[in-house]
Amino acid sequence: MIQSMTGYGAAELAEDGVAYSLEVRAVNHRYLKISIKQPEHLQFLEADIEKQLRGRFGRGSVSYTLRARSELQPGFRALNMEAVQSYVSLLSSVAVPRGITPSIDLALIATLPGVCEGPALDEATRKKYAAVVAELTAQALDAVMEMRAAEGKALWDDLRVCAKAIRQELEGVAHRAPTVIEEYHERLQQRVSVLTSAAQLELDADSLTREVAVFADRADISEEIARLRSHLVQFDKICERTDAAGRTLDFLTQELLREANTIASKSNDAEIARGVVEIKRWIDRLKEQVQNVE
Repeated sequence: MIQSMTGYGAAELAEDGVAYSLEVRAVNHRYLKISIKQPEHLQFLEADIEKQLRGRFGRGSVSYTLRARSELQPGFRALNMEAVQSYVSLLSSVAVPRGITPSIDLALIATLPGVCEGPALDEATRKKYAAVVAELTAQALDAVMEMRAAEGKALWDDLRVCAKAIRQELEGVAHRAPTVIEEYHERLQQRVSVLTSAAQLELDADSLTREVAVFADRADISEEIARLRSHLVQFDKICERTDAAGRTLDFLTQELLREANTIASKSNDAEIARGVVEIKRWIDRLKEQVQNVE
C-alpha cells in the first residue's frame, strides 16, 4: 500500500557513559533531499548514515539530527592542548607596531578548528561508534516508517473516496451522452420543419442525417470516458503497490484532468458540463492528496 512522505521518529541510547539522542523528520518534497546534523567526532559516519536513509526513503525532505552528550562530564569537552599551544605560539610570533601590547583571547581560540575536537579515533573506537549510530538510526527509522504507513492508510482511504466519486459522476456522463445526440436530432428536425414550412421548401432526410452524423462525431466522448475508466482502474492498482508510487499517481491525475477537459470541450450539454465540473473538483482533491504520497 502507498506510504505518506510525512513521518517522525526518535530514539535514545546510552553507551559507555555517552547519551545519544536522534530525531528523524520527513516531510513532502518532489525529490529525495537529505540533511544530516551530528557531532563533529562522528562526521566520518555521514556516508553510512546517508546510505541507510536512502535505503528506506524514496523521496521527501528528510532531516536527521543526532546528539551525543557525555554523562560523565556533562557540558564539557576535552581541549586539544597541542592545538591551543600551536595557535598561541603562532599569534605570539606576529610582529605588531611598537607601543601596542597584544593580548590573546583564549575563549576565542577555543572556537578555532581543532581546539575542541577530540583526538584521532582508532579503528576499534570508530567501529564501536558506527555500531551504536547504526542501531540508533534503525530504531528511529522504524518509527518513521510506522508513522508513514499509518498516514499512507489514511491517504489511501481518502483517495478511494475521491476515485469512487469520480466514477459515479463519470457513469452519469456516460449515461447522458447518447441522449445528447438524440435530443440534438429532434431539435434540428423541429427547426428545419419550421423553416422549410415557412419558406415552402423541402429538405431531404439524407441531408438531415448527415448533419446529425457530423454533430455526433464531433461530440463523441466515448473514447475519453473509456480512458478515464482505465486510468481509474490503474490508479487503484498503483495505490496497492509497496514501492514509491507518488510520481506515477501524480502523472495519472494529470491524465485524468486532461480527459475531463476534453469531454468538457467536446460536449455541448449543460448536464454533462455539470458532471465534468464535479469530476474536475474531485480530481483536484486527488492531485492535492497525491502530493503527500512517497
